[in-house]
Amino acid sequence: MYQINKIKMTKLSEKRIIQLKNSFNGLKIAVIGDMMLDCYFRGEVKRISPEAPVPVLEVSTEFYRFGGAANVALNILKLGGIPYPIGVIGNDNDGKIFLSLIEDSKINSCGVIIDDNRPTTAKTRVIAHNQHLVRIDKESKKYLSDEIQIKLMKYFEDELDELDGIILQDYNKGVLTPSFIEKITFLAKKKNKMVTVDPKFNNFFLFQNVTVFKPNRKEAEDVLGMKIRTDDDITVAGSRILKETNAENVILTLSEEGIAVFEKNKPEQRMPTIARKVADVSGAGDTVISTLTMALAANANIIEASYLANYAGGIVCEEVGIIPIEQNKLFDFILKGIE
Repeated sequence: MYQINKIKMTKLSEKRIIQLKNSFNGLKIAVIGDMMLDCYFRGEVKRISPEAPVPVLEVSTEFYRFGGAANVALNILKLGGIPYPIGVIGNDNDGKIFLSLIEDSKINSCGVIIDDNRPTTAKTRVIAHNQHLVRIDKESKKYLSDEIQIKLMKYFEDELDELDGIILQDYNKGVLTPSFIEKITFLAKKKNKMVTVDPKFNNFFLFQNVTVFKPNRKEAEDVLGMKIRTDDDITVAGSRILKETNAENVILTLSEEGIAVFEKNKPEQRMPTIARKVADVSGAGDTVISTLTMALAANANIIEASYLANYAGGIVCEEVGIIPIEQNKLFDFILKGIE
């Protein structure tokens, strides 16, 4: 019923890989979506609290990282691109920390709007002896006000002509409203700009006619109401999503099983993961969408872009924690693999 091609990981020549690497530098990519702050408290537990039967963490280190769409923007930067993050933070201490990270990274913050009516989305992880004790989430899932949406749209319209690509990074935290999605995709299509999407459940099928739609297995299972266990399940799920979104391409990420690539009117392609040992899949989706978008903006075709993104996702899966992909590390790893 379906034709499936298995892609060997030696698909690209050394000359083409180097050509793509050189084309990454200076690409301008808008990252529109839910900006987050990841907070970490690490230390030791030596006693139980006298106030309640809970452990007392004696904090030794406290640090902060980009999360959500902000981590995608950081990946774009590390890959040699120029990210344009577009989203909101709150008028709070977490927002101040977020802006300090933006400044330290030398990322343009003009598209990050302060919304006095919502907190900065923050995820705080408490870790003792390398054991994750608890995660504390601070967030609002309400859709943005019309006033804030207008500000974000104005910035997007002002920068649109300069952009080489647009990433819509949805975590269902309220930034990508149905009307905002529709306006962004309409304007992008009008200007012939590439749009890639990393979706979540709520707005899944609202992203129509985009260049690439990239759900993971769980997201596809949730929205389609099916389990994706077998090769046939993967084919059915990807084909349904391709049809219902009318996307040019669907990339279904499958964790340790690699990725499946669906193009209109072409055979399905499968690429196995290159991770030698999967240590942590956190942030891998951010890395895949970033690399995929950069590659397409560098004039790679969808198979070439998927090839690079699959390598990038495999590399970060070998790391513990949310680590962005570095341009040199990615391409050195790929070139070493084809020797």
